[in-house]
Amino acid sequence: MTILLDRLEPAADTPTRPSATRLRPALWTLPPVLVVLVAAVYPLVRVCLESARLRDGSFGLGTWTSVLGSQSFRSALWRTVAIAVSSTAGCLVLGTFLAIVLAFVPFPGSSFVGRLIDTILALPSFLITLAFTFLYGSAGAVNALISGITGQRSPALDFLYTPAGIIAAEITFFTPFVVRPLLAAFALLPRQQLDVAASLGASPVRVLRSVIMPEAWPALMAGGSLVLLLTLNEFGIVLFTGAKGVITLPVLIYTRGIVTFDLPGAAVIATVQIALSLALYIVYRAVFARVAARGTRKD
Repeated sequence: MTILLDRLEPAADTPTRPSATRLRPALWTLPPVLVVLVAAVYPLVRVCLESARLRDGSFGLGTWTSVLGSQSFRSALWRTVAIAVSSTAGCLVLGTFLAIVLAFVPFPGSSFVGRLIDTILALPSFLITLAFTFLYGSAGAVNALISGITGQRSPALDFLYTPAGIIAAEITFFTPFVVRPLLAAFALLPRQQLDVAASLGASPVRVLRSVIMPEAWPALMAGGSLVLLLTLNEFGIVLFTGAKGVITLPVLIYTRGIVTFDLPGAAVIATVQIALSLALYIVYRAVFARVAARGTRKD
């Protein structure tokens, strides 16, 4: 009887099949992974492959050499970076000011202003350009008002169709992306710290510099990095502004791919645009991790 029971017992080293519970997480993960691969990774791979395609159908670096060595590409790259950095700096300054006022300087209608900022986030970017045209265009309301007061026929404000007009429109549209993270960071700031600093006789400027802003640096960096990424890839504002001689990388991609139907050349510029965005994101993650680690050490 003992020998029979020993034979019926399973061997200790017999491999067991994975249970259904272990397979469920993999099954739930598979659909979104497939969606990302089909919707995002596959088009990017096709763009990179198209950038290496020559006119005769073979593959090589001839298109890369031609595009990267052209004056139009270098000018568009410089213009893109200059506009993105200028717009980001303006958004950081204006967004920080608005967030501080909304969080620490209560005034009638502050909640309405906060909702208005949220509304701007939901609008497409070209509507801001359209609003700027109605306000600051050559026949806009502001120029009409100035002409009615001064009698001057030529428009007093003539910046809309220049790089300054693009920067102003991008600052107006992307500033809420800085305001929202800062307001969330200010909401987590303990009020006791502000009360203690005020009771010790610290001026508002010193409280802002020593108490408020150190706690807001991660949110400020997150918002600024997001704005820099968005302005680097902005297309609608630049296109709808119609600024003369202002060609950015997204506009150059559109011109090469749609207007002249130079798909390999457009793919080269798009690949450079992807590389810039990924490099900026990697730098942002590294800096943000360092700031978070420094905050953990302080705690």
